[in-house]
Amino acid sequence: MKPEDYSVRKMELAGWPVSLETYRLGDVYHCTISSVDPGARFARADGATQEEAERRALEKATRYLAQTRRFAAP
Repeated sequence: MKPEDYSVRKMELAGWPVSLETYRLGDVYHCTISSVDPGARFARADGATQEEAERRALEKATRYLAQTRRFAAP
């Protein structure tokens, strides 16, 4: 199988720059969210539609980022 309907978007989520990657394999859409700077993937989700997969991944990412501590730069 080859990925179809591939798209990448950069956006800001909870004050963090993230990259949202979505593609379709067969009948299932997959979405992954990673941080832009180090490129660590931290949220993934699947869905029947692109919107559903992105919504689920964004919910997870928002929850994870809300738990992340930020330190002020000296």
